[in-house]
Amino acid sequence: MPRGTSEVSEPMYFVLTALRAGPLHGHAISKAIKELSAGRVQPSVGTLYGILERLNERGVIAVDREETVNGRNRRYFRITDEGQALVEAEARRMQEAASLVLRPSGA
Repeated sequence: MPRGTSEVSEPMYFVLTALRAGPLHGHAISKAIKELSAGRVQPSVGTLYGILERLNERGVIAVDREETVNGRNRRYFRITDEGQALVEAEARRMQEAASLVLRPSGA
């Protein structure tokens, strides 16, 4: 079952959250997602790059730069202002939903 809203899946949320720290390349994004989710969210390489492509098409992330490291191209992505607003809105939505369960009884 997909998690999150129709606008932001759980893996997308973690990609955007990881990119808040600054531009990252694919492998670094994958490591950050694993760390941020305590190992719960671990998209495959293909899934991760599919997410990055969709987020880029939506304008919530952008290619920051490309480098060649050991003969391989490495593309760095950054979150855009639209992406920052989207991930913050999703965090507020989840916080509001969680408050219904986590508030003290009788409140």
